[in-house]
Amino acid sequence: MSSISASSKFVPSSKRVFKGLKDYARRIVDLELFTQSLEDWVVENSSADSNSREQSFRSPFSIDELCKLDFALEGVLFQQLFRMPCSPYTSDDLKEDEYLALEDFLHAMMDGLWRTFWHKNGPLPFFVACPRHPGSKFYSVEKAISRGRLGGLCGAALISKTGRDLQIHWDQVVEFALFKPDIMVGNELGFSSNTICEALFYGFHILLSRCLSKYSLVNSDSVFLLVVDSKFGGVVKFGGNLSKLELNTTNPYQSVAEWIKLHAEVSVSPVDRIWNKLGNANWGDQGTLQLLLATFYSIVQWNGPPRKSIASLASDHGLRLQKRRIECRLIENENMLVSFEQASHQQGEIVELDDNESPSFRKQASRLKLKQGEILLLDDQRQGQKSFQIQESLVGGNCLSYSAVSLEYPTELLTLYVGAHPSRLEPSWEDMSLWYQVQRQTKVLNILKQQGISSKYLPEIIASGRILHSGPCKKQSPGGRCDHPWCGTPILVTTPIGEPLSSIVARDGPFSSEDAIRCCRDCLAALRSAKMASIQHGDICPENIIRVLDTQGARSSFFYVPVSWGRAVLEDRDSPAMNLQFSSSHALQHGKLCPASDAESLVYLLYFVCGGTMQQQDSIESALQWRQRCWTKRSIQQQLGEVSALLKAFADYVDSLCGTPYPVDYDIWLKRLNRAVDGSGDRGKQIEEFPANVRVEDVAESSGTSGGGTSYSC
Repeated sequence: MSSISASSKFVPSSKRVFKGLKDYARRIVDLELFTQSLEDWVVENSSADSNSREQSFRSPFSIDELCKLDFALEGVLFQQLFRMPCSPYTSDDLKEDEYLALEDFLHAMMDGLWRTFWHKNGPLPFFVACPRHPGSKFYSVEKAISRGRLGGLCGAALISKTGRDLQIHWDQVVEFALFKPDIMVGNELGFSSNTICEALFYGFHILLSRCLSKYSLVNSDSVFLLVVDSKFGGVVKFGGNLSKLELNTTNPYQSVAEWIKLHAEVSVSPVDRIWNKLGNANWGDQGTLQLLLATFYSIVQWNGPPRKSIASLASDHGLRLQKRRIECRLIENENMLVSFEQASHQQGEIVELDDNESPSFRKQASRLKLKQGEILLLDDQRQGQKSFQIQESLVGGNCLSYSAVSLEYPTELLTLYVGAHPSRLEPSWEDMSLWYQVQRQTKVLNILKQQGISSKYLPEIIASGRILHSGPCKKQSPGGRCDHPWCGTPILVTTPIGEPLSSIVARDGPFSSEDAIRCCRDCLAALRSAKMASIQHGDICPENIIRVLDTQGARSSFFYVPVSWGRAVLEDRDSPAMNLQFSSSHALQHGKLCPASDAESLVYLLYFVCGGTMQQQDSIESALQWRQRCWTKRSIQQQLGEVSALLKAFADYVDSLCGTPYPVDYDIWLKRLNRAVDGSGDRGKQIEEFPANVRVEDVAESSGTSGGGTSYSC
C-alpha cells in the first residue's frame, strides 16, 4: 500500500532536545514569518515545466491507486447532510454553511471508509473538530458559531478518540483540512505558494506535537493535509525525521525552513474539483478520490491495516459489473438495449444461451459467477467429465473461488477456482490474478503430483480442465472453444478447504503459542516438500495460508496449509509476487528469491499472527527500511519471544540466512517443532516420492487443464 511512511516516530534523545522542541512549538506561531522563510523554495519547486506543464512536487498518489480506490468504493454511500454553498459573494452566514458542510464532508469520508474497510458496526474512533491556530483549542462548528469564533477558524481536523481527557490536543490530530477562500490564487495550475506554505506550517506543528506527546499512538513521521475551498481541493503530504532538525534559538524559522528543504518530504497532488455546481461532492472524481485516499492512509497510520484491503475490494469490480449485466440479461436489439428472460433456466443448472443471442453479449459474459446449488460440469482430459455442486463463494483474495462438492463423493468439501475466460480482449490485473490462481497453479501442483510429492500440508489437485456448458458446442478441436460465453473457461478443484489466516486474526485476534508453533511447523513441512521438486512458494502471506479442520485423528484439531501456488518459482526467470509487507528482502531488492526467502516471509507471517504491528508501506524502499530496522532492533524476535522461545530461535536462525545463498535446514527445525507440537521428533508429514529417473513434464496447458497437450513455460 502506498503513501504511508515507514519511519517510526522520533523520540527526543535528551531533556535538552525535548526542551528545545517544546520551545519551537511555542515560538513558531507566526504564519507570515514561516511563509517568508520558505516561500522562495516553494515557488521554485512549484514552477511548472514549460514542456510537460507539470509541477516539480510529485503527487503523493498514483493514478493506479486512485483507480483501485474508485473500484473498491463502488456502491459505498457517502451521504452528506450539508451541501457546500456556492455563491458569488461572501458573508458570515455563508461561512457558517461552508464550515458545516466541511465538517460533514470529513465525517462522511471517515465514516464511509471505516465502515467499508475496518468495522461495519460499532463506534467510530474519530470525530471532527476545528482549531483557530496551532496551539489553540478545538471547537465543533456549532460551538464556534455560538461563541462568535467562526471567523478565526483555519480549518477542520479529524481527531482520534484516545480517551485521555475532555480537552483535545494537537497530538490527537489524525488528518488536517485547511479551508481557504481560494486555494489557487496566483497559480492556475495548482496550489498557490502561500497555500502550500500554510499547509506545511500546520503540518510541522502536527509532527512536532506527535513527537512531544506521551500518548500519541501513531507510528509514522508523515501527515496528510487536505486543502480545500468551496469548489476545489487537493492533498499535501508532509513528513520527515525531526531528529535531523538543527535547533537554533536565534532564528527558529530559518532552522525549520532548512530542515524542510534538506530533510523533509513534501508531496503535492493536482488540484481538482471537489464539489459540483449544486454543492454536492463528486465522490467518483479524482479530486475527491485524492481526499478519500489521504484519509484512508491517515486512518491506517493510527489504527493499523484494514480488515479488507483496497486491492481485494477493487478485484470485485469486474464481478459486480458482470453480475449486473447478467441480472439485467441485456442483449442488443436493432435500435436499443432490451431485457429478456430465459424460460428454460432452472435452478441448479448452467444457463444455456440461445444460438440467436448477440455475440456482443457473449463477449460481455466473460466472467463466470456461480451461485449456490449450481452444478458445474468439468472436462478433465485425464479423468474425463466430472460434476461439482457449488456450496458458497469464498471470501478474500483476487480470484473467484468457491467451496464445492463432487457429486461422486458429496461428503467432502473442496476448493474450486474459476479462471479468466481465454477470450478476454483487454486483460487486466484482475484477469492476470485469475490466470496465476488457475492455469499456473495447475502447472505447479501437477509437477508436485508427477514427482510423487504428497503431504497433508500441500494442496492436492482433484480435477482441472475446462467448463462444459449446456447445449451444443461448436468447437473445432478438443483444445479449442466455441463462441459460447463460458466455453473454455479454466477450472481448478483442490483439497483441502479452509479459512485464511487474515480472516482468523481479524476475527479472533493473535494466535496462542500452540497455534503459532503448529502453523510454523505445518508451513515448514509444506515448504520442505516443495523444495524436493525445486519449487519455492514465492507468496507467503496471511491470505495464502489456510487453517483446516483435521478430523482424521482421535480428536478434532487444526492444521495449516499454504495455498495459492500460482506465483511459485520454478526457475530463475520466474518472478515471485511482490508484497511490501511479507515478501523477503531479497525478493523486493532483486525481484528474485534466495533459498531462505520463503522462510523469511514465514517469519513475517508469524510476527503478524502473534500480534506484531505490520506497517503499511508506500514503496519498496520504505519496506526494506522497515525490515532493516526490525531486524536491527530485534523487534521481531522480541515479539515472537513473548509467544515462544522456539519461534524466537527460529527467527534468529532465519535472520542469519536472509539474503545468503545458503539453504534452510528444514529437517532440524521440523524435529524441534514436532517435539514442541506433539512431543515427538519423529512425527510429522510423510512424503511419497517417485524414483529419481521419473521425468517431470510441463503438463499445464494454456487452458489450465491437467492433461497433455502443448507445453509452455510460465
